[in-house]
Amino acid sequence: MLRAAMIGLGWWGRHMVEAIDDSDKIKITKLTARTPEKHKDFSDQKKIPLVSSYEDVLKDPDIDAVILCTPHSQHEEQFLQAVKQKKQIFCEKPLSLSKESVKRMVDAANKAKIIMGVGHERRFEPTMEEIHKIVCSGEIGEKMHVEANFSHSIFASVESDNWRGSHEEAPAAGMTGMGVHLTDLFISMFGPIESLAAQSAQRVLDLPTGDIVNVELKFKNGATGFLGAISATPYYGRFTVFGSKMWIEARDDSHPQHGGKTHLITCGMDGKQHSKTFDAKDPVRANLEEWAEAVINNKLYRFTNEQRVENVAVLEAIARSVKTKKWVDV
Repeated sequence: MLRAAMIGLGWWGRHMVEAIDDSDKIKITKLTARTPEKHKDFSDQKKIPLVSSYEDVLKDPDIDAVILCTPHSQHEEQFLQAVKQKKQIFCEKPLSLSKESVKRMVDAANKAKIIMGVGHERRFEPTMEEIHKIVCSGEIGEKMHVEANFSHSIFASVESDNWRGSHEEAPAAGMTGMGVHLTDLFISMFGPIESLAAQSAQRVLDLPTGDIVNVELKFKNGATGFLGAISATPYYGRFTVFGSKMWIEARDDSHPQHGGKTHLITCGMDGKQHSKTFDAKDPVRANLEEWAEAVINNKLYRFTNEQRVENVAVLEAIARSVKTKKWVDV
């Protein structure tokens, strides 16, 4: 059993605690946040001790690992502090906001033999696992194009001064909250991205970075891609891969954190469509448990360091493209 402390107790940090409530692989044994006293109610409810500071967590010999659910710009410093104290680390996405920053994190983890968990839980959804298997088997033929949309209204209730909508913490509208999940999936199936063009817009939310982002992509293997994310609309989730012999599409009934069924549609050269429905699965729990298994039993954790670095490099390039209004190299 991996004993972990949750660092950051906003809505997502609390959701992660709930997701692994009864896990037999990982247990949250301590909680802390920037202002711990604000979270006494949650601590009392979950019967998990609240610690006064991150530094106190790191000094605790009874804690094996930390889960960082904090503002993105704080990740590198907090990560390196944990490395020094020989704690295992799971870090929410994006791992950082620049390629150079995440490379320092990866290098430090490698030297300390730490397995870096990353909060890209969408890789653990049943439909995405099935699409990944089909794409990597070669059944789709030549990889041609991939496109996806991940839009919802969760940010509609976020105050205008919330860090999740600031230029410093969340460049390019919904990229850090939603879009980075899509680029992570793209990279896991199609490989590195060579160049991109992005634009953002502000329609209804009073967030400095806006509420719409869309990106055109060119992969190093010659394939193309597109992603869209809107932060103020009823939930919509679609992911489609086009190959020379088949296309595959995943559609969600609801946001992954709320459960709900997902649907997979495939179509081959005969033009006949086939559909399959998957029951709800908690991808947050699945991700944390696979990471815990990797730490405890040296089992495979499905993220590579190249993918970790590449996805942050893509985020950085998107922010640059939104600002310059030009195609940019990754």
